[in-house]
Order: sequence, then structure tokens, then C-alpha cells
Amino acid sequence: MDELVISNGLFFDGRGSPPRVRHLGIRDGRVTAISESPLPAGPDTRVIDATGRWVMPGFIDLHTHYDAEVELAPSLSESVRHGVTSVMVGSCSLSLAVGTPEDLADQFCRVEAIPYGTVRSLLERKKDWETLGEYLTHLDGLPLGPNVGSFVGHSAIRAHVMGLERSLDKGVKPSSGELARMEALLREGLDEGYAGLSIMTLPWDKIGGSRSIRSRPLPSTFASWSEYRRFTRILRERGRVFQGVPNITTKVNVFLFLWESVGLLRQPLKTTVISMMDTRATRGLHRQIGLLSRFFNRVLKADFRWQALPEIFDLWSDGIDLVVFEEFGAGAAALHLQDAVERRRLLEDARYRTWFKRQWKSRLLPKVFHRDFNQSRVLKAPDASLVGRSFAELARERGQDVVDTFLDLVARHGPELRWYTVMANDRPRELEAIVSHPDVLIGFSDAGAHLRNMAHYNFPLRMLRLVREAEKRGEPVMPMEHAVRRLTGEIAEWLGLEAGTLAPGKRADVVVLDPERLGEELDVPRESSMEGFDGFIRLVNQNGGAVETVLINGRLAVDAGAATPALGKERGFGRVLRVGSGASKATP
Repeated sequence: MDELVISNGLFFDGRGSPPRVRHLGIRDGRVTAISESPLPAGPDTRVIDATGRWVMPGFIDLHTHYDAEVELAPSLSESVRHGVTSVMVGSCSLSLAVGTPEDLADQFCRVEAIPYGTVRSLLERKKDWETLGEYLTHLDGLPLGPNVGSFVGHSAIRAHVMGLERSLDKGVKPSSGELARMEALLREGLDEGYAGLSIMTLPWDKIGGSRSIRSRPLPSTFASWSEYRRFTRILRERGRVFQGVPNITTKVNVFLFLWESVGLLRQPLKTTVISMMDTRATRGLHRQIGLLSRFFNRVLKADFRWQALPEIFDLWSDGIDLVVFEEFGAGAAALHLQDAVERRRLLEDARYRTWFKRQWKSRLLPKVFHRDFNQSRVLKAPDASLVGRSFAELARERGQDVVDTFLDLVARHGPELRWYTVMANDRPRELEAIVSHPDVLIGFSDAGAHLRNMAHYNFPLRMLRLVREAEKRGEPVMPMEHAVRRLTGEIAEWLGLEAGTLAPGKRADVVVLDPERLGEELDVPRESSMEGFDGFIRLVNQNGGAVETVLINGRLAVDAGAATPALGKERGFGRVLRVGSGASKATP
């Protein structure tokens, strides 16, 4: 008899087949049967009645920064409770696989807005791995909540081979021996089952810590394209993924990523970059880049994918502590200063303000952030009269330049001034076009990072709601089975993961949800204390009880909408996902 039976649910297989009411049998972590007829149940069989519910494969989050959180809270329950059963780490050139605790913390924490002291101390206390293979073995020994796959992080291996300071010096090029060593590390990682390599070319992601190298861009940004190409040759030969962050401020080098993916007279290179968005700063750009990737994929035989979110891209900020201020020199100069008194002195300095205003208002400097203080709202401040109002409104009341008003308030209140803005994806029809684009992979949550600034953990549910609402108003975006495939099987197939589909013999990663509860609560974040992060408060999503049951490798991870007590405490839920020959190395 099966250990668990899910009966009477509207079943989606993750491959895009039309849904049907089916009964699902599960034993030993695998699907045993998918049947039109009720399945037999023994005295020890747990039966979940899914009448009126949707049953589908667990969702895949292909772009997270859970590298640190998985060490302290391996349940990763903030994703699991929304139905995510597989996540990818090692994104944006960052990884904790190789390097010293100080080097890794300096690379990781400022970029991803994660508490530095917590991450460095956990690495000094827990890091017992030295190689890429040992790192995956270490992860497989944790009581993982979801399954975890990884990219090799280029910044991590570059700093590991060259030394962090040399890797951040634009006058220093890696020697032939160092390049060979990096190539060997990449091959070693691919042999172990890493999905590919992630790189970073965006210079406004900066080094943290307190050493003299603070505020330099990440090691990967100092590489020449010829250095990247040494790695893409290996990835192309092995059919693995090249994940990158283009310089989204200037946007020009996205052509290099597209060209690298081209498959004329050679094997196409699986290439994915962030991100296709309908930004307020550059309206219509998403349409242009969509046409560009169509040309490269259809005519030049590339294998290129944008990453995209199926929801409004909104931002919260405590004072000026927001990554978009790294985009221009004056903003980065303020974020360089860790001492509150020094930062306040800078923000009040007249010459600094002239510099800030010139860059903020420049029509010539390229930008990603809209820099429009009309599109902002104060959420929290020691002065209650500020709450609910935009900086532009406050400036008009004071008879001040709006930049002076903003800098005055940040200087006075620091991180106690919490405010909100929308950066992109605020036009529903344009968002529908983005999620429907054939060159898009649905993802880019940045889960585990920007903890006070973003909350995209429940993006799969928002995708399903978007498609369902379009159906209800008689303007369908895509069939629901296609939406499910975009969140599951499509991603797994492209990355080469054993996940994302439900069929006899397949891994039993399953979500049962109530479609009637895919409502407005999905858009309402709240603040919650992070497990293992010394009481740090982050933004988390709600789902209104939409996700009722989650199984990971056949084990009940979420029951009646709540994480089970064993999740993150016992092994047997998630496992390390290895691609290719590395799959045989997985720990049972």
C-alpha cells in the first residue's frame, strides 16, 4: 500500500498536459501511481482529500541567495510554505563554496543586504569545507527543507585563486596558471553536479566589511570578456548554464551575453540573465529586449533566457540603505560609510549635496531606478507627520528642493525612516506580456537577500493568480497548465534538474492549493523575525492559506498551511540537486 494518497484533486503534471481529476499515490519519496480511479489505502495510509483543490509539482525558484540562511535555518520555510520545493543558490557570482570566512562575508553581505556579523560568525564557526565537492556534501548533511542546487560563483573562485585584494585590482590580470586553476575548479564543480557558472558584470554591487577594499565592485566585474569566454567554452561542451548579471545601468553588454549564447556552427550556450521588467525608468525597454532575444534564439540558434517576476517589483528602504543607491557615485559614497555619525555628516555637507543632486537629476547618466520622489511614500518615522506622504509632497510643503528634503530626513532619522516605492511591473497588461514571453524563465525572487527591501518569496502563487484572473475576465494569458509548467517542469528541464514534474517513479515534490484563496493577501507583506539571525526583522509574504499541503521527497513539509515540526530539524526532506554525472553522488 502507498504511504500517502492524494485523492480527487485537479492534477497538473508540470509538463503542460491539460489538468484532470486524478488520485496520486506516494511511497518511499516517489510517485507510485496517478490514477483516474481511487487508489487503495491500507490502515497506515494517510489520505489527503484534495476535492476542489489543485495538485501540482513543487515550484522551483531558480534565483535565490539562500547561501547563508540555509546554514542557520535550513528549513527555508519562508519559501516552502508558498509551495517552493527546490531552490538554486550560488547566483550572481556569489557562493560560499570556496574562500575564507572573511572574504566570503565581505563579498556576500553588502551586495545582498544581509547582516554582516551574523554571516561572518557563522562561517567562522561552521565552515568545515574547502572544496566545491565538500560544500555540496556539507549541504546534503543539513536537515534541508527544500531541495538545493547550486551554480559555481565566479567571484568566489576568482578571489579564491587570485586572493581577494588582487582579484579587485583592475591593474592585475590573472596569470595563465591562475586562469587554468579557475578552469579546473569549474570542471570540478560541473563533475560534482553544479548547474553551471554565475558571473557579475554590474559594478554597483560592492564589497562590504571594513578593510581597505570596501566599496570596490565584486571580483567578477574585474574580469575581461576573454576570461569569461574560457569558462563558457567549458559550459558549452558540457551543456551547462551560464548565469549572468549584465550591466543593467548601461545595458550595452547584454549583447555580449546574447552573442555568447549563439549556436550557429557550434553548440548553443544555455544563458540566462536578469531581468525582463517593465521599469518606470525606461518604459518599453522590455518589449525591445524581447524582440532582441527572439531574433537571437530563432535566427541565430541561441539558447538565451531572461529571468522575470510575475508581479509588481516594489522596494522598501530604511533610510538610504537600498542597493539602487549604489548605482551612482554619490549614493555609493553614502553607503560606503558604516558609522552613523560620519554618514550624517556627509549627507548634510553642501558640496556632497550638490554632487548628489547633479547625479540624481542628470538626464545623461543611465539609470535603472526611476529617481522620482513623487513615486514614494513614507511608511514609518519618528515624526508621525511624515507617514503616508511622498518626499515630493513634503518638499513642496517646506518650499525645498526635493533632494534636500530627502537628505535632510535621512540625515535626521537614518534607518528609522522607512519608505516605499514601486520600481517596475506596475502595468498589468505589460506584465502579462512579460510572463508570456517564450524567452522568459519565471523566477528571480532573490529569496534570502535584500531582507528589508523586497519580498518575492510567493511569486509562483502570484503567477497562478495573474493567469487565473485573466481567465475569469475572459482575456486569457495562457492555459493554467502552461502557467504551472512555467513554474516547474520548464525550469527543471532547462537547468537539467530532476524536479518539476509528477509521473510514476518521479520525485514526490507536491503542492496542494486552494485556488479560491489566491487573493489580495498575496500582495501584503509583513515583518517577521528571522530564525538564527539574532532577531533580525525581514519582510515576509502572506498567502491567505492558499497553500494547504507541501510534500518534499514524499515527506509532509506543510500540513494545513503550517510547516510541520520536523521541517528543518530532521533530514529526509530536501536533498542536494546535482546535474549530470554528479547526480550519482547524491547522499540518500
